[in-house]
Amino acid sequence: MPNHPAALALIEAAALPLAAPSANRFTELSPTTADHVRQSLGSEVDLILDGGPCTVGIESTVLSLAGPNPVLLRPGGISRQQLEALIGPIATLKDAPAGAHPAPGMHARHYSPRTVLYLTQKGEVPEQWQGIYLQLHHAPTRTNITVLQMPQSAAEYAASLYKVLHNADGNNYSWIAVDSPPNTPEWEAVHDRLRRAASKGKERVQL
Repeated sequence: MPNHPAALALIEAAALPLAAPSANRFTELSPTTADHVRQSLGSEVDLILDGGPCTVGIESTVLSLAGPNPVLLRPGGISRQQLEALIGPIATLKDAPAGAHPAPGMHARHYSPRTVLYLTQKGEVPEQWQGIYLQLHHAPTRTNITVLQMPQSAAEYAASLYKVLHNADGNNYSWIAVDSPPNTPEWEAVHDRLRRAASKGKERVQL
C-alpha cells in the first residue's frame, strides 16, 4: 500500500485493486520523476500522473514469508536491520531460480542506464573517452572528466542515484564510473542496484 496522497486518491477513485509496476522499460532505469517516465515511455502511455519526485529513490524491499524462514528477495528502502529488529534473522536468496522469478528486479542486469557503467575501486576510471565519475570517497585517477560528489549517507545516496544516472544518460557520456560504496549493511540495497546496473549478461563490469 503506497503512502503518497496522489496514489491513495487514485486507488480510492478506481474502487478496485490496482497493479502498479514501475513505469520503465524492462531492465532499464527506474523513474523517480514524471519527466523520467516521459523520456522512457513517451507517447506509448495515455496519461502520466505526476506526484512529484520520489523520496526514497530506489525500489521497495521484497520479503518472502512463503517458507519456514523469512527470505529477502530484493533489498530496498526498508533495510534488513529494520526488518530483523521486528521478526529476527532473515535469509537471502543468492541466485534467482530458473523460470519466473519470485520478485521483480532479480535479473542479473537490471536498473541499468544506456551508458555503460563501471564499479571502480580507489578512483580508477577508464583512460579513454569522456565520462562522468560518481565520487564517494576516492578522487578519480583522471582530472579531465566530469566529477559528481555523491551523498555520504546510504539513504541520501539511494534517493539521488537514479536521478543522477538519468542525467548521465541524457548528457551522452561514453561511460559512468561509480566509486564503490562501503560494504556495510546500510549500503546493501545501493550495492544491489549498482551491481545490476553494471552487469552485462552474467558478467559484472568492474575496473
